[in-house]
Amino acid sequence: MRIEIWADVVCPWCYIGKRRLEKAVGGFEHGEDIELVYRSFELDPFAPEVGTESIAQALGRKYGKDEAGTRAMMANVDDLAAAEGLEFDYADATHTRTLNAHRLLHLAKDHGLQHALLEELLASYFSRGESLGDHDVLRAAAAKAGLDAARVDEVLASKEYRDEVMADIAQARAYGASGVPFFVIDGRFGISGAQPTEVFEQALAQAWSSRAAG
Repeated sequence: MRIEIWADVVCPWCYIGKRRLEKAVGGFEHGEDIELVYRSFELDPFAPEVGTESIAQALGRKYGKDEAGTRAMMANVDDLAAAEGLEFDYADATHTRTLNAHRLLHLAKDHGLQHALLEELLASYFSRGESLGDHDVLRAAAAKAGLDAARVDEVLASKEYRDEVMADIAQARAYGASGVPFFVIDGRFGISGAQPTEVFEQALAQAWSSRAAG
């Protein structure tokens, strides 16, 4: 059974939702028969390729808060992440577009390394506050995931996999998803948001029973 997950690499709820889903799959009796596939989504396709403001500044501008209020808002999410075993420290990371990161995730998928690269990108951004608009950061994450350095450079220097990223985004919108994370189980069951682990457990059981019956 396949679970498709639409997510952005700079979305804190996507990281939290990822961990909650993985926990549900890990405890599911048929977990070994479940394939997780990550799909691209850009929360801010109009973000600059090379950023100049921090995430705290960008969110403050978006929500009309001062920096102290924004950091307090982010701290609340940080606490929820900590409950899932995640350490967040990204308020000072640079706000940039994530298209190149998503293109590399498609490259990684072709080589069976998508999950490894996604984990490296998430850790780079959320735990170390590195900019995912920086090609050196992307190269370092790709190297840790096991991708060929020359191939990574080829992709970064081109528009390769851009169409695949746009196709993922179009599919999400066709499903009616306007935000992420968004999960589609077995092509039939949709879940929006970083739901509690128990919700994912119930959805997995329902989808598996439906599959067995159908």
